[in-house]
Amino acid sequence: MTDTIFTNVRLLDPAGGLDVAGGLLVRDGTIAEVLQGGPAGIPEGATVVDGGGACLAPGLIDLRAAVGEPGAEHRETIASAALAAAAGGITTLCALPDSEPALDDPALLQFVLRRGEATGSLSILPYGAATRGCAGKEMTEFGLLREAGAVAFTDGNHAIGDARTMRIALSYARAFGSFIVQHPAVPSLSRGAAATEGELATRLGLPSVPAAAEAMQVARDIALARLTGGHVHFAHLSTAAALELVREAKAEGLRVTCDTAPPYFDLNETAIGDYRTYAKLEPPLRPESDREAVVAALADGTVDAIASDHQPRDADDKRLPFAQAEAGGAGLATLLSVTLARVHAGDLPLLRAMALLTAGPAKLLGLESGRLAAGAPADLVLFDLERAWKVEAGRLPGKAQNSPFDGRALEGRVIGTWKAGRRVFGG
Repeated sequence: MTDTIFTNVRLLDPAGGLDVAGGLLVRDGTIAEVLQGGPAGIPEGATVVDGGGACLAPGLIDLRAAVGEPGAEHRETIASAALAAAAGGITTLCALPDSEPALDDPALLQFVLRRGEATGSLSILPYGAATRGCAGKEMTEFGLLREAGAVAFTDGNHAIGDARTMRIALSYARAFGSFIVQHPAVPSLSRGAAATEGELATRLGLPSVPAAAEAMQVARDIALARLTGGHVHFAHLSTAAALELVREAKAEGLRVTCDTAPPYFDLNETAIGDYRTYAKLEPPLRPESDREAVVAALADGTVDAIASDHQPRDADDKRLPFAQAEAGGAGLATLLSVTLARVHAGDLPLLRAMALLTAGPAKLLGLESGRLAAGAPADLVLFDLERAWKVEAGRLPGKAQNSPFDGRALEGRVIGTWKAGRRVFGG
């Protein structure tokens, strides 16, 4: 029997609405007792972790990240992604299937699951490809992929553009107790775009996509969710119009959920102003009015989760003219800190911010983690809410250094991360 006891911590459990001073007893990789007010005594032989007043919360659950394997190990590997995730307080990560080859075969899903387990610090939950090769045409074997461990189905950063295919996918997913994650962009409008249509894109001479392309895709798929009774989840929403459609769909009682990512509530399109390729993302950064709408949707419950949207790129991918550079930003190590920036700005209560990173994604995925409660897995993050640091590309954990937040000063830093009761970062 192995005991670890946390003392002198601020317990944050969004699932239970808990924000109190106290401690936590972990036994054999599981939370044994939540100690509001602190422990009455120290069990014999227990490892004591004095939090120094820092915040102790469930480990973060990242709904959306590319991990490099298979096929792009030069950008990131599962092992390097695990290092970055641990430094960012992430203990569970959902891996996108649009790799090379795509995760459209049960054996490939099992490979990713095993590689995640081998890290000892990160549970990787793979998405199954919704269509063969994530090409949007032929459906995959949802049943076999589900049995192999697929948590849901998506074509990653490729929108399922054909309405009939999306209708079938939603019906199939419903039959297997799962859901479809959609990249919300009409392909015919967004193909080849490097920025959001508007004055800035025109002035910079960049190929652009109208912001309406996101809302158009969302509107169609909400209609299909209504038709099929299926569950559609929209990834990285970034526009006011799309968020309003989701808000209305939820009020109607439809099975519609969504997430967003830190760039869309912390940055706006001006970040690309000097052709800064680290800020070239998919979807592209939006005007300030859309950023403000994303913040409002985080606060009012429209958004169900915040995902890192980690898209590793190497130097050769980004050292190109802006229009030719690869879209994508590294986001594992900065996920918590950039989210906490909205707490420091007064936009989000702390528990709400943490719910979007823990209890929210856990509920979507049906996980036991994401909460501080007796019997739950001891996946934990200890962080200093006030500790300042600066994001510096080249000094981030993991292989990927293409952070859109390069040079950004942040408050809130991870001190330690535990996976199943074992410390995997800090100390």
